[in-house]
Amino acid sequence: SNIPGPPYAGPPVKPILDSVSYPQDMKRLDMRELKQLAHELRWEVLESVSKTGGHLSSSLGVTELTVALHYVFDMPEDDIIWDVAHQCYPHKILTGRREKMSGLRQLGGISGFCKRKESEYDSFGAGHSSTSISAAQGMSIAKSLLNKRRNNCIAVIGDGAITG
Repeated sequence: SNIPGPPYAGPPVKPILDSVSYPQDMKRLDMRELKQLAHELRWEVLESVSKTGGHLSSSLGVTELTVALHYVFDMPEDDIIWDVAHQCYPHKILTGRREKMSGLRQLGGISGFCKRKESEYDSFGAGHSSTSISAAQGMSIAKSLLNKRRNNCIAVIGDGAITG
């Protein structure tokens, strides 16, 4: 074959993903564009992890879910807590860290997990901790006590969550 590069080359351009730096940028997209965003985001994760290493399948498995959560809810006011935080690569890309993915899990780069110091969009820092449900409940109770108008605290369970 005369085709250069690996056989799994993704789209040469990602126009929808290029237009999304933060979750609020997704609010103007229609269903067709959201599906295209998920497609482009999946390839962005694949291309990033192929260079740095990391948790590929777990992040690919939540690509559409991540797009849906960020479309429906309003982070950082709403909280999304990833029980298995290595599923958060699509989340990182959609929350202003796309350009930093080249440093994923590298010395001085961004973490392979959610990290509160890294972004206001990382509501909770955890790995395989089985703590997302209790963390979401605690955040919800705190918001209630503070009389917050919005009180959406979403625990994302999957890929080995609740295994202790």
